[in-house]
Amino acid sequence: QVQLVESGGGSVQPGGSLRLSCAASGSIFSINAMGWYRQAPGKRRELVAAITSGGIRNYADSVKGRFTISRDNINNTVYLQMNTLKPEDTAVYYCRTWTGGYAYWGQGTKVTVSS
Repeated sequence: QVQLVESGGGSVQPGGSLRLSCAASGSIFSINAMGWYRQAPGKRRELVAAITSGGIRNYADSVKGRFTISRDNINNTVYLQMNTLKPEDTAVYYCRTWTGGYAYWGQGTKVTVSS
């Protein structure tokens, strides 16, 4: 079994920054990719950013230039640096990992951007 533990969420004013982290543990053979999704009330869960084991990154258009995803392959940890946050970024953020032919979800961490 694989567990994903997220941290770093909270409340911030527009223009502020937060850094999310997600550490994978358990019966891990290899992790092909890790990423972040988010879901706002009344909306579908959407991919925010992902990174492969080879360092290839993908970002949603709405966060390009503001968010940066990075990965520590040794510790199986993925980070999401979120800068210039907007109210539209308010959502529950979920870590996702793809490994061994399966995919796993983190528990979610809340991000609230408001004045």
